[in-house]
Amino acid sequence: MSANAERWVCARSRRLSRFIHLTGRAALSVLRSPSWEKEAFKTGTMRGSYTLRNAQERPVCMTNCPTLIVTVGLPARGKTYISKKLTRYLNWIGVPTKEFNVGQYRRECLKIYKSFEFFRPDNEEGLKIRRQCALSALNDVRQYLSVEGGQVAVFDATNTTRDRRKTIIMFAEQNGYRVFFVESVCEDPEVIAQNIVQVKLGNPDYIDCNSDEAIKDFMKRIKCYESSYQPLDEVLDRDLSYIKIMDVGRRYLVNRVVDHVQSRIVYYLMNIHITPRSIYLCRHGESDLNIKGRIGGDSGLSDRGKEFAKRLRNFLQEQNIKNLKVWTSQMKRTIQTAEILGVSYEQWKSLNEIDAGVCEEMMYEEIQERYPLEFALRDQDKYRYRYPKGESYEDLVQRLEPVIMELERQENVLVICHQAVLRCLLAYFLDKTADELPYLKCPLHTVLKLTPVAYGCEVESFCLSVDAVNTQRDRPENVNVLLSC
Repeated sequence: MSANAERWVCARSRRLSRFIHLTGRAALSVLRSPSWEKEAFKTGTMRGSYTLRNAQERPVCMTNCPTLIVTVGLPARGKTYISKKLTRYLNWIGVPTKEFNVGQYRRECLKIYKSFEFFRPDNEEGLKIRRQCALSALNDVRQYLSVEGGQVAVFDATNTTRDRRKTIIMFAEQNGYRVFFVESVCEDPEVIAQNIVQVKLGNPDYIDCNSDEAIKDFMKRIKCYESSYQPLDEVLDRDLSYIKIMDVGRRYLVNRVVDHVQSRIVYYLMNIHITPRSIYLCRHGESDLNIKGRIGGDSGLSDRGKEFAKRLRNFLQEQNIKNLKVWTSQMKRTIQTAEILGVSYEQWKSLNEIDAGVCEEMMYEEIQERYPLEFALRDQDKYRYRYPKGESYEDLVQRLEPVIMELERQENVLVICHQAVLRCLLAYFLDKTADELPYLKCPLHTVLKLTPVAYGCEVESFCLSVDAVNTQRDRPENVNVLLSC
């Protein structure tokens, strides 16, 4: 590390230890701003204490107007699949989002499901219960968006009538929310049948039914909705914001996208697909700097790392994967791993390891000794902490968003990457929180196979039996910034 960089970090640490009384995550909310010192002295927030409570009162928001996403469509059209994927994606990119499934409210209310008769349009008692369940879910939406600080709520229900959608729009207007409709239209009988078999037969409504009886009942349930279904109309609903997805992505109709959040939702939904595939994730083979216990850098593979690459080649041949694409970072150790595979590969700068800034190629013990405050701040909030002149995990997630979009578009892919990058990708597919993400275990010389299923991912782990150093650093306990100053 250069002398100038070292002086910069030391001066930064001295200023922090002298002027700030930091507790918990508040430190990171200050450090994220490059002009934190100037602004803090101007406003006086660094005189006295800056506590966790102060930080929580200033949430970082992408929009000052919460968004209510409303699904529309007949049963077995993939609305819940879309809702869960959207919720997972938005939370991963840092937009607090929660799903509200009205069917779950109905199951909690009724306890026991009898038959499709409950959904008949002439069943007044059933209509009353369903209406009450929808209102109960909307009340919880209000609690989440207006009280708990959520930014996006996904209201997952059929919402097949114009009257029901009008009620939701009025609710949103009264509470200051923007509404974005997501309608799924599917007329392909094979897709509908596949959805019923894969998803609906496993839900609590049919837990005690045999498959044939359950399929017959569910098909009759769909008929109950068809008679009153009023799709979004290009003329009648021209003033609404919506995306209409036809036949699982063969065609799209997008209308009146009014803000950044809606734009990201549309872009995401136009990239996902339901084609069966597998995503293989692994780290590069062990590197020379891994052996020395040093982070970052751009060293080549060790002898054991090269052996892993050979076994990875054999593993892929055994898997017999159709049309496999291989992606690497632009760093030497991932490229060397891919070269030994003997296949074509694509380099992504976005897949490069997290930038440790002035701490590149240092051991953790050296960082703790030379920059104790930086070391403690990272332990307090590893996700948001940014290395001096480097990156945070939060930065890395934003960098990896194009990779996620392309992974959603592709079929079979092998991604050869790095520990921090792999953690971010896994957190997306496995729906892990920002707090869990930096501590996910991603050992060297292990391949993870992710197979998307109805509402998530199945994970298989393959250890290729080549020894390697352990680079995992578990979550520390009793971290105190003040003791490090």
